This record gives sequence, structure tokens and C-alpha cells, in this order.
Amino acid sequence: MQFPVYLRIFSLQIHPHWVFESLAYFIGFRIYRRGRTGSGDHLNNSDRLWIITAAIIGAALGSKLLYWLESPITTLQNWHNLFYLMAGKTIVGGLIGGLFAVEFTKQRLGITRRTGDLFAIPLALAIAIGRIGCFLSGLGDETYGTPTQLPWGVDFGDGIARHPTQLYEVIFLLLLAGWLYWLRSQPHREGDLFKTFMVAYMGFRLVVDFIKPGVALLGLTAIQWACAIMLLYYVRDLPYLLRVKEAESR
Repeated sequence: MQFPVYLRIFSLQIHPHWVFESLAYFIGFRIYRRGRTGSGDHLNNSDRLWIITAAIIGAALGSKLLYWLESPITTLQNWHNLFYLMAGKTIVGGLIGGLFAVEFTKQRLGITRRTGDLFAIPLALAIAIGRIGCFLSGLGDETYGTPTQLPWGVDFGDGIARHPTQLYEVIFLLLLAGWLYWLRSQPHREGDLFKTFMVAYMGFRLVVDFIKPGVALLGLTAIQWACAIMLLYYVRDLPYLLRVKEAESR
């Protein structure tokens, strides 16, 4: 396989990252809309619009900020390079930025209900779809793993077999989406689906990023530190998330 794996429509050649990222947004939003139907969502249209807007803006800012912190020296060297500053983004930063932007907005609007459950499954599936595009993009996407001698190592074009960490993430997220779908039908507290998604994804990224290149500070990259902080943020919920059914029945 030669990377990037361009998708061809007649004479048109399309980069896989653009295709799968667009599919991720489209399919994720469709699943969200379907999940909202009959879910008992009591938000009015104005509040819902504010929350979605806050999530989009917070995700955009968070994804950029954590991307810049991934390699602070490179960021400082390219501080006046607009293309560099606008090009990169991180999923972990997007999730964290979106979360806190929504929480801030809800506080300002006086909304006390948990609103994240509808986003849990769409996010898991959308990220999985996007990661397929990351894999097909090869070295240029910079989401590959470290060199490996395992039989499923992938040569992305530089002659070195590497961990296909993008595919590891796809498999994990599909399993997580299935778990969330099952959990949705079980007794649970409002908000626990989204918390389960966040804890599972942050835990996965904390572990899998040990086999991804990155600039480490005290043994962890910026993304891993962000994941660790988020796990601490949810530490009070862990006993409930690990036994959701029992927690609801008490």
C-alpha cells in the first residue's frame, strides 16, 4: 500500500483525511439527531443552540492549544507562521475544550441538567471514522506509532514498520460505542454515558500514546498530561461508572 491512499472519483483525486473527516462530522451529527428523537431532551431550541455553539468553539480552541503545547519549542519557532498555527489539532484538546466551554455556558444559562449523554456514541463513532482517514494519510498526519517488529507493523512510506495506532484507536472506539449502546439501555445516572466515554477515551490515549512519538515532559507528552488531568477530574465518578446499574438502584 502506498501512502497517502488517495480516493479517486473519475479523474478527481481526493485526500483521504478530508474525505473521512467530512464523513465523521456528517455521520456523527446524523447519529446525534437520531438519538435526540424520543430521548426526553427537554432543552429549548435557544439553549440547545448555545450549548452546541459553545461545544464547537471550545473544541476548536482546545484542539489548537493542546496541539501547540505538544511541541512548545516548534510552536515558538513558528509563532508567526499562520499555516503552522492553523494546520494542526488534537482530539483530546478538542474534547476537553468542548467540555469546559459547555459547562461554562450551562452555568451562565442556569442549566443544571446533564446534557452530554446524547454526544457519547456519536463522538465515539465519529472519531473512529476520522482515524481511518488518519491511517490512510500516512506519515503526513503524524498520528502513527513508534517502530515495531510485530507482524502487523505498517510501513507508511519511510521503510520503517510502525504501530498502526490509528487502527488500534478505531477498534477501541468501535468497542466503546458498542458498550455505550448497551449501557444506554441499562439503569444509569444522567450524564454517565458521556462520563464513561471521556474516562475510557482519556485512559486509552494515556496508554496508547506511550507507543507514539512525542516530546515528553517528566515522562509524559502534553496529550498524556491532559488525559491524566481529566482522569483526575472524573475520579469522584469512577465508583459509579464502574457499577452504573447498582448506583442507580440505590
